[in-house]
Amino acid sequence: MIASITPLIAHPWADYALLDSGHGRKLERYGKIIVNRPEPQALWGPTLTEVDWDQADAIFTNTGDEDADAGKWRLCSDAPESWPVEWEGVKFICRLMSFRHMGLFPEQLTHWHWVNEKVAKANRPLNILNLFAYTGAASLAAAKAGASVTHLDASKKAIQWAKDNQGASGLNDAPIRWICDDAKAFVARELRRGRKYDGIIMDPPKFGRGPDGERWQIEEDLVDFLGSCVELLSDDPSFVILTAYAMRLSSVSLGNLMHDILKDRGGSIEYGELLIEQENKQRFLSTSLYSRWAAKE
Repeated sequence: MIASITPLIAHPWADYALLDSGHGRKLERYGKIIVNRPEPQALWGPTLTEVDWDQADAIFTNTGDEDADAGKWRLCSDAPESWPVEWEGVKFICRLMSFRHMGLFPEQLTHWHWVNEKVAKANRPLNILNLFAYTGAASLAAAKAGASVTHLDASKKAIQWAKDNQGASGLNDAPIRWICDDAKAFVARELRRGRKYDGIIMDPPKFGRGPDGERWQIEEDLVDFLGSCVELLSDDPSFVILTAYAMRLSSVSLGNLMHDILKDRGGSIEYGELLIEQENKQRFLSTSLYSRWAAKE
């Protein structure tokens, strides 16, 4: 099995740009809306001026611990409650949430492109399982490319948001199965049912709760969970993607884990960091870690 360390770089596109970063914050444009929010990874100084940063339509301030996500937005203009952002014909509805996010993680576009390439090369409709799927960007991108998708998240609100994105994208007839459930419980049931998938995408949180209070802790649960997910792969699988925002881990750890669990299946493994290129091309911002496996073509 071939393994390589490969940083994946998300470049700006028409509806998204990382305008600047520094002093623990980042300045971004989502569609027509510019937001200024915390970014603990940005230890350096910004490249733009204070005047440029003051152009933000909304500024997020943490409440309590600066590393925490909880806080509030201060509107500096008539920013709407929600607005669309488009990527290759798929539309995502962004909203200013109290945990500093907007329902879209632009760094993941490198995975969207990669999955779409796998779907196109398969010459058959791939059956994909998207776990911890949140507002459905990966699900919608894969479905638009021609895959059948099972989208799972523990939050009913997140699934409804994903369905809103589906409607905005004109993909209401796309083959997407929406599941609100605990990921560990669902995977265990799928194993008992004998159901199989050609590709699996997972973006587990550091810590989370299922619909009935089920507990998830990435350091404790990831190893066994990934092993169970691999058991769901079909006889002719295409890929597995794991993304983690738990920076106490390392991409090497994720790569070694993926290799250990999939070593008998051949193929290749990439691992590293997901990066966003700043619009002025002066630097990259690391957002998360990833490891992904691809079957031999």
